[in-house]
Amino acid sequence: MSPLPASAALALGDDALVLSHRLGEWAGYAPVLEEELALANISLDLLGQARILLSLVGDEDELAYLREERAFRNLQLVEQPRGDFAHTIARQLYFSSYQRLLYEELARGDDALAELASKAVKEVAYHRDHAEHWTLRLGDGTAESHQRMQQGLNALWRYTDEVFEPIEGLSVDWPTLRERWTEQIAHVLQQATLTMPSGPQGDAWTAGGGRQGVHTEPFGRMLAEMQHLHRSHPGAAW
Repeated sequence: MSPLPASAALALGDDALVLSHRLGEWAGYAPVLEEELALANISLDLLGQARILLSLVGDEDELAYLREERAFRNLQLVEQPRGDFAHTIARQLYFSSYQRLLYEELARGDDALAELASKAVKEVAYHRDHAEHWTLRLGDGTAESHQRMQQGLNALWRYTDEVFEPIEGLSVDWPTLRERWTEQIAHVLQQATLTMPSGPQGDAWTAGGGRQGVHTEPFGRMLAEMQHLHRSHPGAAW
């Protein structure tokens, strides 16, 4: 079994860690109790993935709570504020569709990530099904839910290009992965009577640089909140 480069484990681990925290922000705020539990379960699945991946690099707690902003290698997509429920579902549809395709391919490999990927595929399949269900429900629901779902899809579209930037150490056919992802997203949106975004919304800016430690302004505030307790009580044991 070939070793997994630290850069790849860090990138995927940071994606899972940051999105887990963002989904955890719905605790006490989800529209219905069932969804609060569903989002919490997805958050815990991602946290479990993050722990395993970060432990391949070093001490998981130190990597989560003591790194500075520029040391994180997550996609800018996962760090965006939760927004309304439709906004969160749009992000889940984009990210979980990508993650499922990626992990299915990685599970066929022979490195340290293959075992994790093969187990995580089942979790990610649920994440993707959950996002698809709600995309259909909101898109083909009321005029208000349709509008909000479309707004969420449009607002986050500019963050999807970065998703398919090659990750050092992963042998993945990224153009094919992107093609399959685009086909799946288009199919779901067509069923949901929603429009597939086709380019940057509002201006020409598109996301990029998350894998190199360049992050958007909301990430700094999120990181301060996530790391506050650990940094306030260094060395504390529970």
